[in-house]
Amino acid sequence: MRFTIEDAQTMARQTLIAVGASEALATSLANATVAAELSGRHSVGFSHLLDYLDSITAGRIIGSAQPEISFPTPAMIQVDARGGIAQLGFDLAIDELQKRAELYGIAVFSQSNSYSAGELGYYTRRLAKAGLVAVAATNGSAHVAAGKSTEAVYGTNPLSFAAPTENGPPLLIDQASSATAFVNVRRAAESGEPIPEGWAIDTEGRPTTDANEALKGALLAFGGDRGANIALFVEILAAGVTGANWSLDAPSFADGNRSPGAGLLVIALKPAILAPNFSTRLASHSARLAAKGIHIPGRKQSSLEIELPDSLVEAMSRYNKP
Repeated sequence: MRFTIEDAQTMARQTLIAVGASEALATSLANATVAAELSGRHSVGFSHLLDYLDSITAGRIIGSAQPEISFPTPAMIQVDARGGIAQLGFDLAIDELQKRAELYGIAVFSQSNSYSAGELGYYTRRLAKAGLVAVAATNGSAHVAAGKSTEAVYGTNPLSFAAPTENGPPLLIDQASSATAFVNVRRAAESGEPIPEGWAIDTEGRPTTDANEALKGALLAFGGDRGANIALFVEILAAGVTGANWSLDAPSFADGNRSPGAGLLVIALKPAILAPNFSTRLASHSARLAAKGIHIPGRKQSSLEIELPDSLVEAMSRYNKP
């Protein structure tokens, strides 16, 4: 089924309100969901919205949560999501984050006690469109094993980076430190498809291509110890610096009635203070790299419509029924 952007936002917002979300939470999450679809990150778009709907219903997300915002220093913003969603806390603070980054050259957003952050590029992309260089790190429930351990110790711990380029879309990197996102393994399990080698291990620590066994076992970090080091780096930023739950201590984002208590750290830097022609130079350099066959991550909105599988629309419609 095809939806206009406005209709897709309305459908998401109304469905969230139907399960107990506040107007503010529903609006923030609906906007983030549509943005993920438009950026091509479908796994954290409407298909992931079902996780949010389930979690509000189960109590893993407090639908009425109102984030608590404080300013420990002029260049730092601290948010307690109060068991709600990461997107709402960021939405309430982004204007101040941009303003303080412009004023001081750098500003930090720190948030704890939230559900999964969804598409991480959603946070950095918005800052890059405002002329800022942004780095974001977030964690979640443990799904990734590392080293010789067969136990999941880290979340998929994604890292995102975005930078403004003159007369074009921001350069945007958004990737997990695991070999793949957890939702991709779950989708393969639901469809009965195998997963590639190197993605996961089973409960005995053996490599597996069976998605169901992978869900019982653990994902693997990309690139072995190097990916695991990045996962730890993200974990320290997203959980250590913010005071959020370590992934080992984070309740499941898919089961139970407790919030994962995840963390999100976003650093915003004004590059023009140090290099006045930064966005021009980056656009030129990106073009040089692209001419050599290098992929430059980041894409423009490619459509004014969103196409969703009938089964997904039907699954959402069930939340609207009495």
